[in-house]
Amino acid sequence: MFSLNDLKGQMPTTASTLFSAYASFATCMMLLRSMAKELIPEPFRTYLFSAINYLLTPFFSTKFTLIVDEHSGMIRNQVYDAADVYLRTKIGPSTERLRVSKTPRKKAISVAMTKDEEVADTFDNVKLRWRFSSESKKVGNKNKIVEKRFFELTFSKKHKDKVLNSYLPFVLARAEAIKDEQKVVKLYTRHLWPSSSHDEEEEEEEGNSYWGPVKLEHPSTFETMAMEPELKRAIVEDMDRFVRRREFYKKVGKAWKRGYLLYGPPGTGKSSLIAAMANYLKFNVYDLELASIYSDSHLRRVLLSTTNRSILVIEDIDCCRVVAGNRAADSISKSDSEDRATLSGLLNFIDGLWSSCGDERIIVFTTNHRDRLDPALLRPGRMDVHIHLSYCTASGFRILASNYLGIAVDNRHRLCGEIEGLIASTEVTPAEVAEELMKSDDADFALQGLVNLLKWKNAVAERKKLANQEATAQETKKIANQEATEQETKIIANQEATGQEMDNKVAEVPSTGTTHSAA
Repeated sequence: MFSLNDLKGQMPTTASTLFSAYASFATCMMLLRSMAKELIPEPFRTYLFSAINYLLTPFFSTKFTLIVDEHSGMIRNQVYDAADVYLRTKIGPSTERLRVSKTPRKKAISVAMTKDEEVADTFDNVKLRWRFSSESKKVGNKNKIVEKRFFELTFSKKHKDKVLNSYLPFVLARAEAIKDEQKVVKLYTRHLWPSSSHDEEEEEEEGNSYWGPVKLEHPSTFETMAMEPELKRAIVEDMDRFVRRREFYKKVGKAWKRGYLLYGPPGTGKSSLIAAMANYLKFNVYDLELASIYSDSHLRRVLLSTTNRSILVIEDIDCCRVVAGNRAADSISKSDSEDRATLSGLLNFIDGLWSSCGDERIIVFTTNHRDRLDPALLRPGRMDVHIHLSYCTASGFRILASNYLGIAVDNRHRLCGEIEGLIASTEVTPAEVAEELMKSDDADFALQGLVNLLKWKNAVAERKKLANQEATAQETKKIANQEATEQETKIIANQEATGQEMDNKVAEVPSTGTTHSAA
C-alpha cells in the first residue's frame, strides 16, 4: 500500500516525465514530417497521407467534409464562385501562401488562395475550415493535362444541417453583396485552343466551352451616346422595366430574358450602345463568335456556361455561318452541316426549352443589313426590341460637340447652326463626326474641319445622285429605244403578213373564175 504523501511526492516527477515524453514525441514527429517533405515526392506524399487519412478517419474523426467543385455538369457551380469571392475577405495573418495577380487595367493587386492553402471561418459559434485544392489528369487522345479545381469545407459532423441550411446560403448572399459593392463589369470571351479533332468530350474536360474574362473599361454611357434623347429614354425605360419584373415573367410563364436587335450602317454606335447598356445595368458581357462553334451541342454547352445578370452579344449576325435548318439543306452537305451550328439550335436557346436555363439575361444581335436576316430571328419573343441606329442628327452632333470640345448647348458656337443644317442633308455617321472633332482641341479649327467634311460628302452625294440620274435616264432612253424598235419590228412584220395574205387572195381569184367557165 502507498500513502497519499507518497503519491504527492511522485506527482512532480510524473508530470515532468510526461512533459518530457510529449516534447520528445512532438520533436520526433516534426523531424519525421520534415524528412518526409524533403525525401518523399509530393504526389506520392499526398497520396500516402490521403490513404492514411481515409483509413483512420472513420474510427477517430468527428469531422465532416463537403467538396465544392468548380463546375456542376456543364455549368459553373455558384457555390464555388461565391466561396472564391467570400474567402478573399477571410485571408488572415496565418495564411502562409497566396496567389497574387495584377493586369495592366487593374488598379490594385488581386489576392487569392493557392493550392492546399487553408482559411478558417466562424459562423454562429461553428468553426469551419476551407481548403483550396486541385487535381490534374490527362484527357483526350493527345493526353492533355487538365486541372480540376475545388474547395474542401470541413466542420464538425453535428453542425452539418446548420452549414447546409444556413452557412452556405450566407456565403452566397455575402458574395453577392461583395460583388455589388465592388462591381466591375467584365467582358468574357471563350478560351480557345487550336484543335482539329472536334472532340466534344475532350473540349468539355479542358474547359474550352467556358469563358475567360477581362475588365471592361469602355467609357460609353447613355449620357455620352450621340443618340436622339427619346430613343435613349425608351431604351433605359425598357431595361429598367425588364430588371424589376422577375415575378411578372414567372407569373406569365416566360423565361426572364430580353432580346435586342441593333441595326444600321457601320459607325453608328452599335458596339458603344452595348457597352453603355452593360455599364448602366452592371451586367457582364459575353462576346460569342459563332464561327468558333461547330455543332448545336457545342453551342448549348457554351451558352449554358454563361451566368445570370449578363448580356450575350453576337455581332454581325448576318455574317455568321449558321445553317438555316432545312432552308439550306439543299446547298450544304450532310457532313458539313454536322460540323456547324444551325439556326434552329440558336433559336432553341433563345426561346426554346433551353431558354429557361438562366435568369435576368439580355441577348443582343447586331447587323448592318437587317433585310438579310432570316425572318425567324426577328419575331417577338426572340428579338423583342428592334433599335435602328442611323446617321448622325443635329441632337447627336450637339452631344458630340459637348463631349469632345466642351461646347455647351446654351453657348453655341457660330458654326453650329451651319453644321446642323449640313447634317440634316448629309449621310454622316457619329463615328465620322467624332473622328473629325478629335483632330484638334481648338473648337474653331475642329468645327471648320467638320464643315469641310460635310460639304465634301454632300458634294460627293450630289455627284453620285446626278450620275445615278444620268444612268437612269440613259437606261430609260435605252429601254424606250428598245421598245420603239420592237414596236417598229412588230408593225413591219404585221404589214408583211398582211401583204402576203392579200397576195394569196389575189392569186386565188383567177383560178376560181376559170373553173366556173369550164363548168
